[in-house]
Amino acid sequence: MKALENLKIATVENEELQNLLQYNIDQKTKPVGSLGQLEELAMQIGLIQQTTQPSLNKPVMLTIASDHEITNEKVSPVPTEITWQQCLNFLNGGGGIGFLCQHFGFDLYVVDAGVNYDFEPHPKLINKKVRKGSRNFLNEPAMTLEECNQALQNGREIVAGFADNGTNVIGFGEMGIGNSSPATALLSVYAGIPVETCTGPGCGLLPESVQRKAQVLKQAIEKLGIAQTPEENLARFGGLEIATIAGGMLEAARQRMLILVDGFISTSGFLAAYAINPAVKDYAIFSHCSHEPGHLKMIDFVGGNPVLDLKLRLGEGTGSALAFPIVQASVAMLNKMNSFTEAKVYNITE
Repeated sequence: MKALENLKIATVENEELQNLLQYNIDQKTKPVGSLGQLEELAMQIGLIQQTTQPSLNKPVMLTIASDHEITNEKVSPVPTEITWQQCLNFLNGGGGIGFLCQHFGFDLYVVDAGVNYDFEPHPKLINKKVRKGSRNFLNEPAMTLEECNQALQNGREIVAGFADNGTNVIGFGEMGIGNSSPATALLSVYAGIPVETCTGPGCGLLPESVQRKAQVLKQAIEKLGIAQTPEENLARFGGLEIATIAGGMLEAARQRMLILVDGFISTSGFLAAYAINPAVKDYAIFSHCSHEPGHLKMIDFVGGNPVLDLKLRLGEGTGSALAFPIVQASVAMLNKMNSFTEAKVYNITE
């Protein structure tokens, strides 16, 4: 299965448009550059949409869920049943992501990429289950390459459907007990960082258990080895939700959508997407810097600039939802803030 067939991501480079956007931003009634990252976001979104007057339409949040057999190695302190229980909670509007999506106007969908549970049909549930959880990658690859490609393709199909419906802003969150382990392994493999330096507590491991978790991940990487292609590494050390996120982000970039990247696990999906096609970065906004120690290493590796630093470590897409008002403000600044000429204010920059 060729999950990434016909995947062409357009560059956002447009010197004439960039100069015009910069002129419009600089002509607002403020000192040049004084709105800081808000100005950078406005420039990025204008280039993504190839316009001086961008708009944010029908924002969607995808919270993508899967289970992980690596939890058999006691890398998480909480039971795996929480994955499906929280998914049901989200579908009922609960949890952190439930109330934040309601508050900030996101249309929230839960995607079953590989939960070890049989859900009843629900209008906000997207069933893309490849199998009931990824395998224990201490013993064998988490996914076969075919399963990984299926998850990538699933992500692409989901996002393409929303793009066809007019959505141009999409946030990615996740739910999956134990998924900080594959995220950490992928960080180590893709960025070449020793796994011992980027392993964190996940759902709340004590320091001695974090050390043991790092040793499990180190043994797994040594046993399976680092592959030649990003897809093979994703199959060896990733998870079904992470692969689905990666495919979704790649498709979102292909569709010229704005991608809101959440925390540690969602960013590991971005790392996979970036390894497959670095052009995806032009479309990504890193919503926040997680309190999970490996997250900043991920963002630094791809040269990102997080919007918020609230010491979050919940996942689910919560950081993406919280950053959205800042994104909205950047677009409003570009479209609505008056210029020196309009305000009849003397422009000291001229």
